[in-house]
Amino acid sequence: MSLIVPELSDARLEVEKRVATLTLERHEVRNALTGTHLIDDLVTVANWVNRCDGVSVLVITGGGSAFSAGGNVKDMAERGGDFAGDVAEVAERYRQGIQQIPLSMQAVEVPVIAAVNGPAIGAGFDLANMADIRIASSRAKFGETFLNLGIIPGDGGAWFLQRLIGYQQAFEMTLTGRVIDAEEAKRLGIVLEVVEHEELMPRVHELATRIAAQPPKATRLTKRLMKMGQRMGLKDFLDLCACFQGMCHNEPEHLEAVERMLAQMNKGR
Repeated sequence: MSLIVPELSDARLEVEKRVATLTLERHEVRNALTGTHLIDDLVTVANWVNRCDGVSVLVITGGGSAFSAGGNVKDMAERGGDFAGDVAEVAERYRQGIQQIPLSMQAVEVPVIAAVNGPAIGAGFDLANMADIRIASSRAKFGETFLNLGIIPGDGGAWFLQRLIGYQQAFEMTLTGRVIDAEEAKRLGIVLEVVEHEELMPRVHELATRIAAQPPKATRLTKRLMKMGQRMGLKDFLDLCACFQGMCHNEPEHLEAVERMLAQMNKGR
């Protein structure tokens, strides 16, 4: 299937077997999200995926040695770039800038896998936590390090992290600003798996390809269902399940999947 992919400034987008892989390509600044065009690239791809029927999984990874170093500390020191201006100016720049990432990522309709190839620090850590699944290289490190710089997680990181590992663990990580390795991240439930660095992308694409092989419309509905289940009461949630199920039963992909399963069952007899 030939797809028209969006033009990006600081990232590379590739699509194969219904899996879109977005690689952040500002390795000279460790893929810092501020001071680059990576915010725009991430938002563009998130919106594009929702309109693209030919993609069933989005993978996000970093080019070079880091996944993402988050904010540009040099700009912070110089009170420049995204960090210039008075309170109102900085607040508006956050709203129109980096806060567009969590809003866009939360709205992505397909499963998102973060392939964390190296340090994911500050806003880079938060970006990884916006994914549905995180697979980490043994070289990965993670830190909610905002307080070390005298600032708060202005990109929504405090919202994502406590939903991922619970309030107490998230509180300790955020208030100490300590950086943890991949194995501790796995113990805390931040990452699903830790693999050797050379095995990261093969393992991520193995998982992504398996998910992408599922019926695409039902896959998107299932992700929507799981996201909405986090904030709905049971009765309303079951009503939604009934509606979504009715949609699935009336899709050709459902009958095709049933026929494949019946064929496999008959073959196994």
